[in-house]
Amino acid sequence: YKTFVGPFSGTKFWMFCEAFIRKAAGMGRASTLPDPDHYEKVNAFCDVLIVGAGPAGIAAALSAGRKGDNVILVEQDRALGGSLLSEPAGAPSDDWLGQAHAELNDLPNVRVLTRTTAFGAYDCEVFGLVERVQDHVFAPALGKPRQRYWIVRTNRVVLATGAIERPMIFAGNDVPGVMLTSGVRSYLNRYAVLAGERIVVATNNDSAYTTAIELANADANVTICDLRHEIPAQLGEIAENVGIDLRPGHAVLKAVGGKGVKAAFIAPVTPEGKATGKSARIACDLVAASGGWAPTLHLWSQRFGKPLYAKELDAFLPPAEKGAFTCVGSLIGSPSLRESLSQGHRAGGGTGKEPALFGRADFWGRNLMPVAVITEADGSTPGKAFVDFQHDVKLADIDQAHLEGYVAVEHLKRYTTSGMAADQGKTSNLNALARMAELRGLTIPSVGTTTFRPPYTPVTVGTIVGHDHGLNFRPTRLSTIHGWHEENGAEMIDAGMWLRPWYYPAMGENINDAYVREAAHVREHVGIVDVSTLGKIAVQGPDAAEFLNRVYVNGFKTLPVGKLRYGVMLREDGFVFDDGATARLGDNDYFMTTTTANAAKVLARAEYLLQTTWRDLKVHVTSVTDQWAAIAIAGPKSRSVLCDLTGTDLGNDTLPNNHFTHVKIAGVACRLHRMSYSGELAYELYAPAKRGRTIWETLIAVDASYQLKPYGLEAMGTLRIEKGHIAGSEIEGRTTLKDLGLEGLASGKKPFVGSVLRKRPVLEDAMRPSLVGLEIAGDIGARAGSLLYGLNAPAKGHGEGWVSAVTYSPSLKKNIALALLSRGPQRFGETIQVVDFVGNQRMKAKVVSHHFFDPEGHRQNG
Repeated sequence: YKTFVGPFSGTKFWMFCEAFIRKAAGMGRASTLPDPDHYEKVNAFCDVLIVGAGPAGIAAALSAGRKGDNVILVEQDRALGGSLLSEPAGAPSDDWLGQAHAELNDLPNVRVLTRTTAFGAYDCEVFGLVERVQDHVFAPALGKPRQRYWIVRTNRVVLATGAIERPMIFAGNDVPGVMLTSGVRSYLNRYAVLAGERIVVATNNDSAYTTAIELANADANVTICDLRHEIPAQLGEIAENVGIDLRPGHAVLKAVGGKGVKAAFIAPVTPEGKATGKSARIACDLVAASGGWAPTLHLWSQRFGKPLYAKELDAFLPPAEKGAFTCVGSLIGSPSLRESLSQGHRAGGGTGKEPALFGRADFWGRNLMPVAVITEADGSTPGKAFVDFQHDVKLADIDQAHLEGYVAVEHLKRYTTSGMAADQGKTSNLNALARMAELRGLTIPSVGTTTFRPPYTPVTVGTIVGHDHGLNFRPTRLSTIHGWHEENGAEMIDAGMWLRPWYYPAMGENINDAYVREAAHVREHVGIVDVSTLGKIAVQGPDAAEFLNRVYVNGFKTLPVGKLRYGVMLREDGFVFDDGATARLGDNDYFMTTTTANAAKVLARAEYLLQTTWRDLKVHVTSVTDQWAAIAIAGPKSRSVLCDLTGTDLGNDTLPNNHFTHVKIAGVACRLHRMSYSGELAYELYAPAKRGRTIWETLIAVDASYQLKPYGLEAMGTLRIEKGHIAGSEIEGRTTLKDLGLEGLASGKKPFVGSVLRKRPVLEDAMRPSLVGLEIAGDIGARAGSLLYGLNAPAKGHGEGWVSAVTYSPSLKKNIALALLSRGPQRFGETIQVVDFVGNQRMKAKVVSHHFFDPEGHRQNG
């Protein structure tokens, strides 16, 4: 990056190089094909969640299960046992493991999940687990998931996650055939595989000797290079008795080989890991390294933050108890198998006899020499020495970070990428910190450690998604009239979670033909549209009027029963939140409507205000969206249609604008609101949801002389744009009342949500974009999102505004748009540029009032 960006600043040379660099780094391309597998998602609850089924975890599960607790035991391996699985065949632990496994399976209150990883620990003792159900199966069974995502809520947590062996840092430590001693031991005892015949074991602690002795007993030629100059006498004696070449005070300086290890250069070293003498070449085919142990504290750290450093173990440890968490075994540096079993037994709540003891006593790398970095006398390495094997972070990269000032642990992590991504510092973290501490002349705890975050190991996106994709991505909401729309050929479109009629095509029509025809028909005759998706909220209680008066910018206290009023809500920061009409059904009973998109948000906001801010108000808010079907009837003949069907006089004197009345259609009691979203004489009809289709079909079957036809969402948008009404594309979180030309609605006689912050100077700036109409020149319409520029201004930057909604107007016979333009109303008559960077088009437009159609309102008031 420094090579290709710094010297070429201001050019696109880096963009050219990036593709080659990513390819060289092994960055692949994500497939665009659907995931062929399927996944499950499960919620579970338990008294005790035990993560890790090693000796301590099994002991905890047995004691908790015997006590009657509901237990979930999680193990990422295919089998229970943890470190005991690497014991030689026939070890005393085998019998205990078999008996423990059988008892756990027999306990009805214990669930054992193998091949399952706890990847995340969250607040309130919520854990995320991934169970690999069929990843290991050669021919996966149909009907079974590939993986299963468990969301577990528990009262108590026992972490028995063990410890991960640390590698040694020396030149060539990435050559195939350089392994951790724990891995070599697993191959030997668990799978009967001898990983090498001539083996060099590099270590700084006691734990590697068990592996070395077992390798020697398997007829391998073993040399131990131990950094420590003094080795426990008993270990040294046993090693020499089985023919091991023991070299105290020595270390592997370099591993040599191409496709595999050929030799190792070893040398005497100081207690600081610096070579002091001439190196010797030893022919070998395997280097087994053990630089100590790092507790697997990721889950604990995800929940609680940074752990404490234990100098005697050269490791960071969590406390044994914190909150609902209990940590046991090698996770907290337990010195022996005896102690691990005892800790697990107590953590599970056991008070009786502790587990039987067996086998070896040493469970942790005792007598550790806290050095894992081997260098020449001058601190250099005779070749590349890797700290992070996943991201290819070398010792030299740590040194370079120090040189450039990236010495804080979080800076070190991001600058070098050591411990990032899937590794999360499992093998690299402590060695990187140790090197930085050495360079800074500080101790490791003074340098600190980084923060761990979920997931502990990679989790497929499919597992998190589960069944929530495709049509199941979110619930699909359908109005009770939906069946009629489908049966009559409507093309449907997603509108939030709703599926709504987009347009009703006649023979051979595309969407452009259909919506223009539908909109023109409404202007000339009468049309109906399904608006059941509008948010509907019942606001009830003795303080309902006061509540509405506070949430709307305009006054609602004086609204009489039988009337409805258009209102606008603001957020606390003064920006427009939502709009809609609210009808007063009774003294303490209101019927609020919201936009389809914001229905849930408005309800949540109302509940929040009543529960936290205005707790003194006696008000209930209830969503009744699904209880009411809603149909809008618009057009010059709409009144005649309704008078015919209801047998009621609906003239201006009987039902003026912004009033409602109760009527019956086809024997169904309905509420009829007179209000218009289209600019035409229009009404909204509310009926019980289960009778919505009946009302709709009755309207459709009205006398043919009325020429009543349905229209869809696209035509409805055209009608509202012609009239200049705002919708979601204008109420998008960045606009104010003044921007939308609605500042006259705001009452100066009362406070309301947002009333103070809406007057901030930046929101009163005359240069802010405000709502205008655009008449587009030519036959090609604009695209929503296009940017606006002065006619002769260069089309650069963010422009002077943007287009919010576009349509072809059948009434005006031209392409029009709504837009937000800086100093908008002052620029009526000006010609500007509309630039569509996506479609690579430019066009001219005349700035006009956003009230294109019937600005005086004669038609809707007729």
